[in-house]
Amino acid sequence: MIDLLRVGTIASTHGIRGEVKVFPTTDDINRFKKLKHCILDTGREKLELEVESVKFFKQFAILKFKGYNNINDIEKYRGKDLLVTRENAVDLEENENFIGDLIGLEVITDQGSHFGKVRDIMQTAANDVYVIDGDDGKEYLFPSIPQCILDVDLEAGTVTVHIMKGLLDL
Repeated sequence: MIDLLRVGTIASTHGIRGEVKVFPTTDDINRFKKLKHCILDTGREKLELEVESVKFFKQFAILKFKGYNNINDIEKYRGKDLLVTRENAVDLEENENFIGDLIGLEVITDQGSHFGKVRDIMQTAANDVYVIDGDDGKEYLFPSIPQCILDVDLEAGTVTVHIMKGLLDL
């Protein structure tokens, strides 16, 4: 399991007083209201930042970090990710997982055979979709519905799936 979770990416500066527009990569943009600390991944180092204020504009969260009071102080971080520790992450509901924890899990069918490995999770309006690299070298898309994704066992590192009729047809 990963220790740091991405909650957003700095899209641009906002004004001249050190505020940034953050494109959220979290399900709930309102999670920024409770965000007190985050980690900025500069690519070379990880900087711990204290969130001074939060407001919202369209689909963006506008964040102001303590100690960054000028556009020149923060502009160099455009395109960089904001991370939180697992302890500061939002609480998950039952049967919910962080996407980062699902990547790389082994996929097993309900018949007990190895099928492949989870490469990615696509988020769609209807439901999430597991992108699976099959053992046969092909890519498969499995909808995250109870009839298809039967069990996720993070400790065992497996996802158990039921291959619904027509799912493997290209």
